[in-house]
Amino acid sequence: MVVSEASERVLRTTRLADGVASLRYVSGRRLQALERLGLHRVRDVLLHLPHRYLDFSQVTKIGFADVGSESTVVGSVSKVVLKRPRPRMQIVEVTVVDDTGLIVATFFRQPWIADQVHEGDVMALSGTVTFGYGFRQMKAPFYEVLSSSQEQTSYARILPVHSVGEGVSASWMRRIVSAAIEDTADVCDPLPSELVARRGLMSLGRALWEVHFPSSLADAEQARRRLAYDELLTLQLTMLVRNHMELKGIVPFVHTTDGPCRRALVDALPFSLTREQRDAADEILADMGAPMVMNRLLLGDVGTGKTAVALVALGAVADSRSQAAVMAPTSVLARQYAQKLGPMLDKAGVSWVLVTGATPPAERVDVARAIASGEVTCVFGTTALLSSDISFARLSLVVIDEQHRFGVNQRIALRQKGAGADLLTMSATPIPRTLALSLYGDISCSRIRHRPRAGAGVATTVIPPENVDLAYGAIRDAVARGRQAYVICPLVDDKDDGSALDDVPQRSQSNATQLHSAVSTAQDLSRSVLRGLGVEVLTGRMSAEAKDEVMARFGSGSVDVLVSTTVVEVGVDVPNATVMLVFDADRFGLATLHQLRGRVGRGDHAGSVYLACAAKRGSVARERLEALEATDDGFELAELDLRLRREGEVLGYRQHGGVSLKVCDLASDADLVEAAHEDAREAVKDDPELRDPAHALLAYECQDRYGAYFEEVGLA
Repeated sequence: MVVSEASERVLRTTRLADGVASLRYVSGRRLQALERLGLHRVRDVLLHLPHRYLDFSQVTKIGFADVGSESTVVGSVSKVVLKRPRPRMQIVEVTVVDDTGLIVATFFRQPWIADQVHEGDVMALSGTVTFGYGFRQMKAPFYEVLSSSQEQTSYARILPVHSVGEGVSASWMRRIVSAAIEDTADVCDPLPSELVARRGLMSLGRALWEVHFPSSLADAEQARRRLAYDELLTLQLTMLVRNHMELKGIVPFVHTTDGPCRRALVDALPFSLTREQRDAADEILADMGAPMVMNRLLLGDVGTGKTAVALVALGAVADSRSQAAVMAPTSVLARQYAQKLGPMLDKAGVSWVLVTGATPPAERVDVARAIASGEVTCVFGTTALLSSDISFARLSLVVIDEQHRFGVNQRIALRQKGAGADLLTMSATPIPRTLALSLYGDISCSRIRHRPRAGAGVATTVIPPENVDLAYGAIRDAVARGRQAYVICPLVDDKDDGSALDDVPQRSQSNATQLHSAVSTAQDLSRSVLRGLGVEVLTGRMSAEAKDEVMARFGSGSVDVLVSTTVVEVGVDVPNATVMLVFDADRFGLATLHQLRGRVGRGDHAGSVYLACAAKRGSVARERLEALEATDDGFELAELDLRLRREGEVLGYRQHGGVSLKVCDLASDADLVEAAHEDAREAVKDDPELRDPAHALLAYECQDRYGAYFEEVGLA
């Protein structure tokens, strides 16, 4: 994408990429403070949106603020008191009065407030009003110190509240943002005017002002939606252009999709494909047989039969006398693929091999030779497939399971081993449609929603830590009946500090507790409540050989209780396991917990899952876990997870080279996601690289916002 010769106004537009030091009022401590907040460029400041607003048109007199209501009050500070009721406990009480009464704001563990607030200050408070000791109170409210009553009126009745940090106050942040908007007020709008009108969007200049200093809360929301649409559209365009550039000059591989091997593999399945599975297989085969490179994502909840659908695609590869690579995130899952699909491939006369980090060197040399010569049709493996010693004679299909666990570079590296190879990615993590469109807008999606075999079912129960004996009893009872159990821990060992757990936010220091580790928990249980049972441990840090040995023993039934991290989250199939205990369940996302509980109740015996959690009733953490008690629909849970958390946390894709959305709220902006998806595809239909002068500003926006997305794959 290239930006053509630009006018002076366009050149001013490009200054959005300048460092924040170019802005008025930004230097010294304020510059350092902004950079600590992640605001490095002018664009970052403009998109540092308020996280809430104080609506002074809705200010309530203190004497009329209803107890139990969310209210905003403004008054004069009459008293500031710092109390120390006990060691290490500091409380600041600020009394605010107006002509109707007084209210006391209480702040816990924030002693610096006593230095920031002084008698006579005009102060705004926003929070829930309570009543005690004969007067109104607010505990830990949002507050704003207004230097005078003049400041209150200068912000047109609605005051933005931006996130700030040490070195920059809320008022200074407003001043900096205001200056940034004034300096960029006449930047070019990257969206064509026809598109702005058709979608009923605000102009860019007005949106930037209204989102920070709105005339009304309704205008603030419309402004946010305009900026969210820009974010979504440029991301969609970036992905589509990147996909086009990746495939530029590549001749697609056209598969034979109705040959004898494909039919033989369908016949070899121990069951008949369901309607949803057939539909997904037909969509995949249609792509494979077309003169275009397939880029398809197969989504299916736990146990919906994605593996069977993938097997059909492998049959088309065999009929085309080419090769397929199936890459899984763990050696356990790769080996399980080989064990499940291998016998059916053998029955259909299709050759296959398994390559992992545990493959012995001598065997690996022979396997690599067979793959390079084309003797082998299907290759199952882990990231070992990316090694330089593994090359393919005619790779035509790449299948990647649990695709969000691999980085962009890894997916591309495997695909580059076969020019024109089709790509089928699979995920057992249900993904809401809006999330799939926004993050995988360049990929066609197939979905399987229903399980062909429901199994005996799973009962999920949230328990406080003091009731964990219920789970221990269930484990012992299950083992006594010849069944097996899992115990899941968030940490590997006691040396872990939990910092790598980005599935859900860290607990606050005030209620932090030692999280359970798999190694210590296995030792403790085998010495105490589960003494006499066969207890073993499995973690991702173990060698591939050690993991395979443990899983083999568990699969054979010689291990009663497997204490593990989330390494068993996907693909592990031991139908005899019927009980699972998850420690510190609030430290896992809904999608992860849903995947974990899919490990039990897979056979003829009902499963029981106990989620041990110290979170209190009514908390967001407890709400999430109680949702698991109420439903086993993975897609319904994914939608709930998206409402409760940001999109990056739902998939954990941020650590794998993904792109996070700053403005868009996928839970409420579904219409914008659909619109941006449609508009992006229309834009690149006749201009796949955005080289048309009419798209010059959009091209610049894509490069400026998501340039790293191109650099990551060498396309910038």
